[in-house]
Amino acid sequence: MSFLDSLDDQCIRNIIIFLLWADYIWETYLAVRQFRVAQDAETIPPQIEKVMKLDEYSKARNYSIAKLKFGFVKDLQSIVLNTLIIYSGFLAIAWNYTEEINPFDDEVSTSCIWLVILQLITTLIDLPFTIYYTFVLEERFGFNKQTAGFFIWDKIKQFLVVQIVTTMIASIVIVVVKNGGDYFFIWLWAAVGIITLVLLTIYPAVIAPIFDKYTPLPDGQLRTDIEALASQLKFPLTQLYVVEGSKRSSHSNAYFYGLFKSKRIVLFDTLLAKEDGSGCTDPEILAVLSHELGHWSRNHTIKNLILVQVNLFLLFTIFGVMFKYPKLYTALGFYRTQPVLVGLFVILQYVMMPYNALLSFLMTVLSRKFEFEADDFAVQLNKASELKRALLKLNKDNSGFPVHDWLYSAWHYSHPPLLQRIEALKEGVKRLEAKNK
Repeated sequence: MSFLDSLDDQCIRNIIIFLLWADYIWETYLAVRQFRVAQDAETIPPQIEKVMKLDEYSKARNYSIAKLKFGFVKDLQSIVLNTLIIYSGFLAIAWNYTEEINPFDDEVSTSCIWLVILQLITTLIDLPFTIYYTFVLEERFGFNKQTAGFFIWDKIKQFLVVQIVTTMIASIVIVVVKNGGDYFFIWLWAAVGIITLVLLTIYPAVIAPIFDKYTPLPDGQLRTDIEALASQLKFPLTQLYVVEGSKRSSHSNAYFYGLFKSKRIVLFDTLLAKEDGSGCTDPEILAVLSHELGHWSRNHTIKNLILVQVNLFLLFTIFGVMFKYPKLYTALGFYRTQPVLVGLFVILQYVMMPYNALLSFLMTVLSRKFEFEADDFAVQLNKASELKRALLKLNKDNSGFPVHDWLYSAWHYSHPPLLQRIEALKEGVKRLEAKNK
């Protein structure tokens, strides 16, 4: 700690601000690169003419530009607000106020009330941006399906659920840190690992239905084909649902969830074929599910879960070494107390910021690799042509812009760009044909 001991509070605040602004400048630089690419690509590139119509391309381009402009404003607001919070000692001011109004004299209850207050303030500050994004930007491009009443009730439910979950987790974290001894970080890692598994289990079955309606997929050819595909792959399918995502947005998706021998597949109703030509046909939906089942077959979910747990152990170990260092607290205005949650937040969010950025990039690279592997799994099931058509339809329905700055794409996109996926599907078919000869 000799280096940290040489720093005063102002110096530590300046380092935190430097890290925040460095991240902001880097992200803005990447966004500007993508913005220029989108602005300059007024005419449809030759390599895309065969996969997109001009009107679809123009809509996707304008949608991408609109989202980037919104991001510039939102990110600027965020960095200015965070800078003011650090320099003003607002976190400590909110903590002192919480201690005054809290009838109980203990850190757990004070921390929980403090979290609720901060998240309430954050929600109110972000609300104008959320309203604009939903009812102006998404509405302009035909994606928003929410009414004002649905939006308000949805946000209230979301806020309440988040408060219940976060305060429960915060309470467990504080108790473990306070009572775990010198090696509390091991117990903290184990506790968070258990919490993660519990949330992965209960979220789709308990929490998600609070926000959206889930109904069993009706009997018919699609259900029969999906069950046959699951049986063929020995996928332990126990439930097959359709989620009413169309009340929220016209964006499409499909996923599976569940641990061990109990798996459930969920289709967004927006994914199903509609009379207006949107959505996918049954064979295309099967191809999309083949891709998703490729993630299961290649153990991508398990691999990601293991990586997350290894990362958490590293972060908690560093937290265990640093969290008692007084200047991490006094730099933010905490002179009388050293709350566990504040230390956890400062170390994981600020001190580890460069590491987090690098890890995020590496996980993006890994995610792309997994996506290619899942696509190849669908190819092995002879569903390459159907998956290609599905990808093109989903790109159209979601107004995905297929022209990307290479650096912006490499840093941000967890899924490979559309043209790369189509080219990889073609190569996969060639390899499969050569193998079968």
